[in-house]
Amino acid sequence: MNRKLYQGHFAKKRFGQNFLTDEFVIDQIISSIHPSPEQKLIEIGPGLGALTLPLAAQMDKILVIELDRHLADRLNQHPQLKDKLILYQQDVMTVNFSELSATFKHPLRILGNLPYNISTPLLFHLFKDIHCIDDMHFMLQREVVNRLLAAPNTKAYGRLSVMVQYHCKVIPILEVPPDAFTPMPKVYSAMIRLLPHRSLSHPYPATDIERLNLVTRQAFNQRRKTLHNSLGALFTDQELAEIGICPKLRAENVSVEQYCLLANRLH
Repeated sequence: MNRKLYQGHFAKKRFGQNFLTDEFVIDQIISSIHPSPEQKLIEIGPGLGALTLPLAAQMDKILVIELDRHLADRLNQHPQLKDKLILYQQDVMTVNFSELSATFKHPLRILGNLPYNISTPLLFHLFKDIHCIDDMHFMLQREVVNRLLAAPNTKAYGRLSVMVQYHCKVIPILEVPPDAFTPMPKVYSAMIRLLPHRSLSHPYPATDIERLNLVTRQAFNQRRKTLHNSLGALFTDQELAEIGICPKLRAENVSVEQYCLLANRLH
């Protein structure tokens, strides 16, 4: 039996396709999402519908974004999704989520089983429209989830950690073994919930997100250098010290709050 063939579909490596097949894991995910009929739920990369079908059973409508034309056609023709499915057959990186929210006149809930190769760029793409998103549930490689959750002074802590924690509270839901998928990936996965910080209760207020992007990019692009060297073009040692940051520290030693303070000092 071809391990890449499942329900008549050959998994495409270029799309990072690993189809979730474990019913217990699927039930756990649906329970954690806890959908309501009137909500505007968007699934990225629905594949063969392992999550789409049980979610649609509880929703008035469900919107899915699927790049693979063969899978999109299968979902469109599925009898259980008739009159429920709104399908966009396109690259998710081209989707304007603010426009979708405005069309629906409702904030969005977003979920997906994300391939490794798009997980980081997709998160940064979604952050552009974070104001119109209620929450996000994603299946990611466990290593990526560890980076999202990482604290300062750890090896996993990086620019992704800072920017995700700036925008969202990161809540781990469950770990998922390789045998929950077909074909089996080589690594463990994990499901997380990202809950956007609202402006009135934001724990890390940055006055300009582009400045925060600049500071974190500059620091972590040269993460083995001291801040004196990596951020020397942006700040003097005295300016770092005034915020309580030793210039001899490295990028991974600086907290999210301190990066926001640095960004707010830029003119």
